[in-house]
Amino acid sequence: MVRKIAAELLGTALLVYLAVGAATLSFGFGAAGDSFAAGVVVTALAFGLVLLALAYVLGPISGCHINPAVTMGVLLSGRIPVVEAVVYWIAQFIGGILGALLLWGTFSCSPLYSRSKTGLGANGWGAASAIHINVGGAFLAEVVLTAVFVFAVLGATSKIANPATAGIVIGLSLSVVHLIGIPITGTSVNPARSLGPALVVGGTALSQVWLFIVAPLIGGAIAAGLHRVLYPEPPIEPLASGEMAVGPEAEAEAEPEG
Repeated sequence: MVRKIAAELLGTALLVYLAVGAATLSFGFGAAGDSFAAGVVVTALAFGLVLLALAYVLGPISGCHINPAVTMGVLLSGRIPVVEAVVYWIAQFIGGILGALLLWGTFSCSPLYSRSKTGLGANGWGAASAIHINVGGAFLAEVVLTAVFVFAVLGATSKIANPATAGIVIGLSLSVVHLIGIPITGTSVNPARSLGPALVVGGTALSQVWLFIVAPLIGGAIAAGLHRVLYPEPPIEPLASGEMAVGPEAEAEAEPEG
């Protein structure tokens, strides 16, 4: 369990430091120039590529959730117990905060950085949204985008999926939801990613962060429900001995007696 906790904490911290860092450089410092579209693409690719790499590096240790919404989906899909999910959530939120602090410490060394003006890639609605979406629209967008992303994660890591391509599917899925979500809310779909920067920046970002914690968790729960409907558990089949096994996997995993 210690290795899993360390992997989730480290992975979330790296996701925030690297991907949120790219978002801050693109929109806060304006490294993408006057092209908003370029900033969207750069940030979306940053989140997707970082998660893709982490999925293959940390996946064998903890499953590489590094996102409380993903853990919610995995929990409600029956893949992990409640206690393990809670431990994952704690590690992820701590990792998100540490990643944001490290990122802030890095940018603070630049004379061009201002916490109030440059920000730290925080999410938001109203004036904090590129399209000035209201709270209802922001909530709906985060629920839908998170449900799409977590559903992709659950599908890519199911028993019938190809584990060799899971990281690619998950990384690309995160990039896709960012392409549409960045102009709307800045794209959270990850409560830990949102809480860290909001705590550092404060102000509007901190007052609005509740939405980016609640909505993604609801989206993760919806994804788990959809996954259970579309990927039902295999039926219980009787064995010749009168014992019961669930699908072919159960027979393969069962150890012979005697």
